[in-house]
Amino acid sequence: MFIDFFYLLRQEKLNVSLKEWLDLMKALDAGLCQPSLLDFYYLSRTVLVKSEADYDKFDRAFYAFFKELEDCESIPEEVWEWLKGGKERSKDELFDKIDPLAPDRDLEELRQMLEERLQEQKSKHEGGNYWVGTGGTSPLGSGGFAKQGIRIGGEGRHQSALQVARKRDYRDFRQDNILDTRQFQMAFRKLRQFSATMQTAETELDVEDTIEKTADNAGYLKLAYRKPRRNTIKLLILFDSDGSMLRFSRLCSALFQAVDKSNHFSDLKVFYFHNCVYDHLYKGPQCRRGDWVDTEWVLKNYGNDYRLIIVGDAAMAPSELLQVGGNNQIGLFNELPGIQWLERLIHRYPHNIWLNPIPQRSWGDIFGHYTVEIIEEKFPMFELSLDGLEQGIKKLLVNR
Repeated sequence: MFIDFFYLLRQEKLNVSLKEWLDLMKALDAGLCQPSLLDFYYLSRTVLVKSEADYDKFDRAFYAFFKELEDCESIPEEVWEWLKGGKERSKDELFDKIDPLAPDRDLEELRQMLEERLQEQKSKHEGGNYWVGTGGTSPLGSGGFAKQGIRIGGEGRHQSALQVARKRDYRDFRQDNILDTRQFQMAFRKLRQFSATMQTAETELDVEDTIEKTADNAGYLKLAYRKPRRNTIKLLILFDSDGSMLRFSRLCSALFQAVDKSNHFSDLKVFYFHNCVYDHLYKGPQCRRGDWVDTEWVLKNYGNDYRLIIVGDAAMAPSELLQVGGNNQIGLFNELPGIQWLERLIHRYPHNIWLNPIPQRSWGDIFGHYTVEIIEEKFPMFELSLDGLEQGIKKLLVNR
């Protein structure tokens, strides 16, 4: 029956070779996938899909084939309450409690075990080896360690494999559905409202006044001119790059091209960061060490008349945002927490917005939702879509 999944992938015009399929079978035999549909989703996508442009085809086939499976939402709400707030414990912390003779179980056995425990269990459990709980060695629960098991709770609750596939986050990456950069350019045209009239002769054609005067002139063309306007808007834009932003690279590229090709700015400065802003801002999206400018230098040299746009998913480990030394780049250490650097940007550039490429409906469910909520309280945050960008531009036009 499982071979039917292979044929379904081919039916979706996904170029999966027999060798790649056999490689997936070898990976499963080697135990590279835990008994989890979500783990299988990522493993099979890694082995079988060659380009992000084909991720959407894979998601369609995956959901169509596995949609009849029961997912995590069948767990009673009471159990989810029991699993809240449990302390995360590592394998080393639980070493003395791990049973080296614990039997190997297949997925069907684990499911049966879960069903039996849910019928028997009446209360919350922590640190044990039998019940559905947290921080122990039970194969059922979260925050602990077991040789095999079914994870319930933690960050993964709303990221079941079927939900991941059903959301089709990669729809815009398909080669047959390329985002129109010009639509972003049209949104940026609204910033022309910041243009100032030049004190010079009337040399620029005023189309609207020309139409009105021509109509008043019985249809005979009568040209009207006005003083030209010059761009006065200054824009500072910071792009989150690499890591979790890779899947949004095409979307961010379209936004960058729209900004780069626009003639609506008197000055445009573009820099990059990874996950959060720290002591340095990179000059290129590769975020190469040394190819940067000091963030302090940017704050001192670009005045508060710049409009600030930050583009990023805002999803990261809490330590990266809130702690000294939270920068996860090897060899780099930040004396100021990332949140303080963001607050300094807000103070320096009162006209600011944050554009998030993750659909707004998912902000509360994704891994990293905690940091998204914190940053959303600091910045006016908008979804990186045409509607979201237009709303953000309107916000930049308002005097705060």
